[in-house]
Amino acid sequence: MSQPAGAVRAALRDLRRLLVGPDAPRPSAPTRRRRRWHGYLVPACLLAGLGLTIAAARYLADTRGLPEPYALALGLGSTLPAGLAARHPLWAWRIGYPLLYLGVIDATRAEAWPWNPVQIVGYLVVLVVLAARTDTGVATWAGLLSLLPVYLLVPHQANVYGVTVLVIVALVLGDQIGRRRRSQRALADQAERSEREQARRAVLEERTRIAREMHDVVAHHMSMIAVQAETAPYRLNGLPESARAEFTAIAGSARDALTDMRRLLGVLRSDSTDPQTAPQPDLPEVPALVDAARRAGMTVTLAVDALPAVPAPVGLAAYRIVQEALANAARHAPGAAARVTLRARSGALVVRVENDPGGAGAEDGGRAGHGLTGMRERAVSLGGSFTAGHSDGGGYAVAAVLPYDGEAGTQ
Repeated sequence: MSQPAGAVRAALRDLRRLLVGPDAPRPSAPTRRRRRWHGYLVPACLLAGLGLTIAAARYLADTRGLPEPYALALGLGSTLPAGLAARHPLWAWRIGYPLLYLGVIDATRAEAWPWNPVQIVGYLVVLVVLAARTDTGVATWAGLLSLLPVYLLVPHQANVYGVTVLVIVALVLGDQIGRRRRSQRALADQAERSEREQARRAVLEERTRIAREMHDVVAHHMSMIAVQAETAPYRLNGLPESARAEFTAIAGSARDALTDMRRLLGVLRSDSTDPQTAPQPDLPEVPALVDAARRAGMTVTLAVDALPAVPAPVGLAAYRIVQEALANAARHAPGAAARVTLRARSGALVVRVENDPGGAGAEDGGRAGHGLTGMRERAVSLGGSFTAGHSDGGGYAVAAVLPYDGEAGTQ
């Protein structure tokens, strides 16, 4: 299909949509603040519409001598399209356009324009809203058809040019408003998609980091199992052949599991430029972490009960949760005092970090960051639980229950 033929088809589609097509899509649902303002604006607009209808009817009755019922009907037709334009711009134009021809009945040549002032202003409002809410082609057809009664019915040539300028200005103004709103909506959608993507990446990175740390811990124990199973026949005298074969099978299974773990973890480490070769922190290093926070300027108190030896994954998770919670406190509540509590309870390690309300420069936002997601996933991966939220004193608290022997107790 050639370009001229395609342009003609597109123009005809726009004309068909203007005349018989579905109405323009409604704007997004109003926020709570906008709904509150709507509660005040709707009655005010209804009163304004009633007043303009009466004013237009009196103008028609006084200048043209029309009967009051007919003048009132034309006055209502002058204001009704403008009232519909906000929600139904196409229907507002379809109602207002025929009234351009009906509104000139009994008009005299002494009138500069054959329409009453209320009808002129209301129709221009319809054109602005229509151009802002529909495509440029549809708005262009609306403007061209609107100029037809102008050139047919306006008696003075100079006034014809004036009305033409007003129609063009209304269409251009509406088109610019529509373009600005669409660009703002597109930017908001893009920002929302970027935020969701960043959150997804943060979750995946945290899961990858947890998987690496779990591999380091589990691989150590699997290696010990393999070594013990292989050396058992040499350390224990008088083992039957079946027991030796059993130890050999255990060692082989442990080494196969290590190989599979290294193969899977290789995929996770393939994109890492900073492999984690240092030993992973454990529960006994939490006091050093608190001391480092104090040296950084934080006011932190540490309360630790007599804790039993816990598995390395539990100690690592507790260390990371305290580390992330203190970092959040420093970032979101600068200058606030923080308290770290570690205690054993019913076969579980209970970790709680709480800070007071922040002073000047504190960030509001409920701590809805990616660090909370990582802390929750660490606790859940060990079969525990995690809670976070505002405390009674106005600060913020995070608490995790990390089972290490049997079922976790309640906090």
